[in-house]
Amino acid sequence: MQKIFCLFLLCCITSLQGQEYFLKKYEPFQENIPSPEEFLGYGIGERHTRHDLIVAYFKKLAEVSERVTFYEYGKTHEGRILSMLTVTTPENLNNLEALKAEHLAFTDPQRTPSNYDEVPVFINLAYNVHGNEPSSSEAALLSAYTLAASNAPEILRYLRNAVIFIDPAINPDGRDRHTQWANTYQGSPLVADPQDAEHDEYWPGGRTNHYWFDLNRDWLLAINPESRGKLGWYHEWYPNVVTDFHEMGSQSTYFFEPMKTNGSLDPIMPKENYEDLNSMFGAYYAKALDSIGSLYFTKEVFDGTYPGYGSSYPDLQGGLGLLFEQASSRGHKQTTAFGEITFPFTIRNQFTSSITTVRAAVENKTYLRKYQQDFFKSALTNANKSSIKAYKFGDNYDQNRVKAFIDKLLLHKIKVYKDGDKSYVVPTNQPQYRMVQTMFETYTKYRDSVYYDASAWSVANFYNIAYTAVSKANLGTAVLSTDDLAMVSAVQRSNYAYLIDWDDYNAPAVLNYLQKNGLVLSAAFKPFTSKTSSGNRSFNYGTLLVPVELQKKSSEEVFELLKEAQTKFKVPMYAVSSGFNLMGVDLGSRFVQPVTAPKAAMIIGEGVRSYEAGEVWHLLDTRVHMPITKIPMRNFAGADLDKYNSLVMVSGSYSFNEKTMGKLKAWVEKGNTLITIGGASKWAIDKKLVKESLIKVDKDSTKSAERKPYVDAGENLGKESVGGIIVRAQLDLTHPLGFGYRNEIIPVYKNNSVWLSPSKNEYSTVAKYTAQPLIDGFITDTNRDEYLKPSASLLVSPLGSGRVVLFADNPNFRGSWYGTNKLFLNALFLGNHINVPK
Repeated sequence: MQKIFCLFLLCCITSLQGQEYFLKKYEPFQENIPSPEEFLGYGIGERHTRHDLIVAYFKKLAEVSERVTFYEYGKTHEGRILSMLTVTTPENLNNLEALKAEHLAFTDPQRTPSNYDEVPVFINLAYNVHGNEPSSSEAALLSAYTLAASNAPEILRYLRNAVIFIDPAINPDGRDRHTQWANTYQGSPLVADPQDAEHDEYWPGGRTNHYWFDLNRDWLLAINPESRGKLGWYHEWYPNVVTDFHEMGSQSTYFFEPMKTNGSLDPIMPKENYEDLNSMFGAYYAKALDSIGSLYFTKEVFDGTYPGYGSSYPDLQGGLGLLFEQASSRGHKQTTAFGEITFPFTIRNQFTSSITTVRAAVENKTYLRKYQQDFFKSALTNANKSSIKAYKFGDNYDQNRVKAFIDKLLLHKIKVYKDGDKSYVVPTNQPQYRMVQTMFETYTKYRDSVYYDASAWSVANFYNIAYTAVSKANLGTAVLSTDDLAMVSAVQRSNYAYLIDWDDYNAPAVLNYLQKNGLVLSAAFKPFTSKTSSGNRSFNYGTLLVPVELQKKSSEEVFELLKEAQTKFKVPMYAVSSGFNLMGVDLGSRFVQPVTAPKAAMIIGEGVRSYEAGEVWHLLDTRVHMPITKIPMRNFAGADLDKYNSLVMVSGSYSFNEKTMGKLKAWVEKGNTLITIGGASKWAIDKKLVKESLIKVDKDSTKSAERKPYVDAGENLGKESVGGIIVRAQLDLTHPLGFGYRNEIIPVYKNNSVWLSPSKNEYSTVAKYTAQPLIDGFITDTNRDEYLKPSASLLVSPLGSGRVVLFADNPNFRGSWYGTNKLFLNALFLGNHINVPK
């Protein structure tokens, strides 16, 4: 009770003490260096600080303090600066390149330096990856000021023994979205009522970045510029310790590591990391938080199984990633079961943990350096123990998809070599062996069955890469860049027609580009073989035809547009001089149909899963360069749907009244295409919009339930959810949704419990899970055998003259499922040409 009372008092008096509440312990401070309060004009915690002011303050510190330098490592989608403040002694700063070289020697398994205690420890204090968890960036301001200006003996000792890199906001776009909200609704006096608007952002909230991506899941996948910039910085410096500051529900307290037991049966990071180091640092945090009366907990929740968090990726690079979770004030002050929690109080805990991290790292720098050295040496040892010496992969038909995968490998410093014209090899005997495992290895057995996030992440499967583990491999030329990986022969001029290969990942972008520039194209609904300017060639389902004489542009203008498109997207194109094909249908066949340009819209807003909506928006914006109209849910009833021929509905709660449902149904029946993903597919079935059904397993209602301990309820129920697995689906390659694929067995990602029954229409089940579906991840036997195996992954259901495309799974998951993006893009570009036999 005494600790709870102390917590209550701290929450209440925080705003009365101003700067002393945070900083008194570290006096004296250099008078020529402004504190955050002096620079901003308000005390930390009195308002939420805009990102531009954070950057301006960091630049000011670099200007006035000889301990500090400022570095810009990238920009966000919205153009905000991604910054890093380096803080250490002036002597260390002046000698930083030499210190960096000494530091990096410990990451080279071919070298054996032993000056563990002589090189400063490298620490990355990283904050605010979730934009609406704002206390950490405010703590970053306090940490930067303390390290730059304090002359306390404790701080001076840290600076001599450490190089500290402060990243104040990993997600500036999301932070500013939340900052604007919190400051706009701030009351005077403050309103602590949890129902006040200040504590409840409108959709999509500030958690995510511009395209509504969760950047804390993006370290491994590296889809966004924020992550790519950070990874570029990371692999230049390889810090020994990395912090990852978050917030959680207001009714909680404070969390620091150790986490719950790692779910993997045999984690690829050393046991020393998640047991010894976590416990070592945890003792420091406990002591520091005890000293200010804060409550906390450890070990109960969260896990480091998925390697793509800010708190787990460093664990695969010889460092120590550390997660912190602070109960959020969700604004400036809020009522909780413990009393009123204030914004300054949340900041104080994060600031305390920040400085404590520096202390723990400095006092254990010899241990941390030896650990990082042993980590990379053990990578080679582990690789040599394995019977797998390399992974071979390639694709004869889609160089751009392979190029995107290799880009991901190189970004993580994985060595890749040429193994023929369109074949590559990744050896296991390399310092990044654990990242090689992350990319290629799959697992189906686990120690735990309840996951904070995904249980499967073999990235090669994300890209639908066919790969083989081999016991011996000859290495060819090292691949150092992706610049020349998608090489295509320059398209030759034709006065008759051009053929464009639909197998390539970038083909939809080419189609959009040419349609946008006024060309009319057709798609082949049957394969054929043509005599081209490059010789005889077989063409797959979906091949695009550009007939020259049918265009409103001259043959020269058509040729120039094709050259521009090929230069931009590197897609194979071929000139032909005759419509009479060597085999298969001719170019004038009824199976070669003009393609209608998509006019796409998507419903967004309250109730819609922003992650999935953002993935659609991001895919079309950044890879297809095609606009999509985003219609807020509040406006949908009055929207003019006749402007569109395709409508996307991702998972969400769609509370349409009878009139709006009738409007949607009538629009589809006119001949348009509705594309539903995940939960929206279940919604369409539940609302009887389509004549499809869900898998239902009859349970014996007369049988008594087996008694189980109440305390185990969360774990037992949690394992029944499908948190993220990779499964096999069998795809109908002759269906327009399957155009561009060559192998009928493809990996798909499932992270929901949407179980579609195969359609009663024999032509409507486009993809169905196989008899042995599991590739990677945890699923219960019941879910696998009774729900997954009998289910369909993709259906097309007729509705009047139109159709509904129902995805059970998300083909665009986290912007990284290159292997199934084509299914979704086929639905957009070819969906209106699907006539389901009835």
